[in-house]
Amino acid sequence: MSGTHDEAFGDDGSDEAFADLTDLTDSTDSTNFTDDALDTGLLEEELRQAAAILDPVPAELRRIAVDAFALHDLDARVAELTFDSLVDAIPVRGAEDPPRMLTFRVDDVTVDVEVTEDGLIGQLLPPGPADVEVLSGPRAHARLTADDLGRFTGEAPPSGPFALRLRTGGDVVVTEWLRS
Repeated sequence: MSGTHDEAFGDDGSDEAFADLTDLTDSTDSTNFTDDALDTGLLEEELRQAAAILDPVPAELRRIAVDAFALHDLDARVAELTFDSLVDAIPVRGAEDPPRMLTFRVDDVTVDVEVTEDGLIGQLLPPGPADVEVLSGPRAHARLTADDLGRFTGEAPPSGPFALRLRTGGDVVVTEWLRS
């Protein structure tokens, strides 16, 4: 072994040269960073102010976030997608652009929806009148009305993600979100 290597190790094989370095790292002064000395509330406020100046949230993004929160309805029951013709149906020979058929269910309520290039056609079961909103994120909601038989239609098909919110008396049902 070289002389440099022999000097770093003691006779018993211990690493004496590096022992001094570990003593330095183990002896940190813990009084410098205590909770009493550092006011986290003040630091958080200063960071918020710096972020507001250096990287502000765009007004459009703030509006979208507020609108998305407004879509959340605490009393609504969520109707799960139980049938989607894109996934569950058997392809029909000769049909070039068949309409998309969707079925949502929650408890005793079923919502059948047909999505075509001309719009939406749907029916609520059990049949009855209802107010139907086509939710499409931050954009204005299309408001539809289901007749006494639970039927409703909408002129424009939703573009992008959408969900339906149905109000029947005091009951509110919201479907899962999906893409048209």
